Amino acid sequence: MEMIILQSITKNYDEIVALDNINLHVMKGEVFSVIGSNGSGKTTLLRIMAGIENQTAGTMFFDGKKIHKEDLGEVRRKGTLVFQKTSLFNTTVNRNIAYGLKLRKLSRKTINQTVKESLNIVKLEGYGKRLANSLSGGEQQRVALARALALNTNVLFLDEPTANLDPKNVSIVEEAIMRINRERETTIVIATHNMAQAKSLSERTMVLIDGKIQQIGKSKDIFKLSSIADLTRIENIFTGISTILKEGTPSVKLDNGISIATTIRQEGHVTLYIRPEDIILSKDKIVSSARNVFKGQIVKITDLGHLVKLKIDTGQEFIVQITKRSFEEMNLNIGLNIYLTFKAGSVHVV
Repeated sequence: MEMIILQSITKNYDEIVALDNINLHVMKGEVFSVIGSNGSGKTTLLRIMAGIENQTAGTMFFDGKKIHKEDLGEVRRKGTLVFQKTSLFNTTVNRNIAYGLKLRKLSRKTINQTVKESLNIVKLEGYGKRLANSLSGGEQQRVALARALALNTNVLFLDEPTANLDPKNVSIVEEAIMRINRERETTIVIATHNMAQAKSLSERTMVLIDGKIQQIGKSKDIFKLSSIADLTRIENIFTGISTILKEGTPSVKLDNGISIATTIRQEGHVTLYIRPEDIILSKDKIVSSARNVFKGQIVKITDLGHLVKLKIDTGQEFIVQITKRSFEEMNLNIGLNIYLTFKAGSVHVV
């Protein structure tokens, strides 16, 4: 049975078409992923399904009911959206998680028990009295997830739930997602750029490009497509052999001989990718904890308005995306030698 049905959903922001004639259904109790690069419309789609925004045109059904503008409050009560950028109150972890429960006027006993259970799910037992804003970024993201889980809604919407998190926090968040789906049969919709995450967590995946659906199907079939790089327009997709070095560091040797440090704990042939926005550009070699540093030359520049995309040849071509302001401040030009730096944790496997 369908939890969400979208019929011919379109969303315009003035002259910009963020979503174009979206038709899809999300079944009750399933984990459904939406993948695509930045600007593809993933977040807008989640906000509409979560009742935070109204579509420009089209019809949405939520839990069997046709949703009109005046029904969005009901949708928000049955669904919870966890945003990519965590926003917590400047108070304790317990109070952050309890906030929504207090609005529902639940008893103190019920609130305390629910907060405790939610912290257990995200493995933050004993953190309740700490100030939320004193925690690490990964821990804050887990608090935000716990706050959503405490509400025990029918649907959980997750916008890039593990973006910029270290492998430990990624593992905890993904485990929590699967546990809630398994134990509570919560319907979960995940918007992500992470193909490996979509493949491992969800039964079905939708590929969204420029606000249009390119593919919908079983995740195992979507990721068998040989044209996945073209399909998703995700750049910096490479293949190579992954090995664990003597010092315990995973490394992938690409077909052209370049080695990339990763956090991938597997050996053998792998396909990996690095998001263009996760690569730092600098004219001089910078000192940091990042394990991947390459010197290359700018061979192509593409103006995207407020963003600039550059192709850098290091012996392996990389695509890097920076803001127009950074581009102008660095005075970059074709032919200029430049350093690329990115963390091992920024390398994802397909």
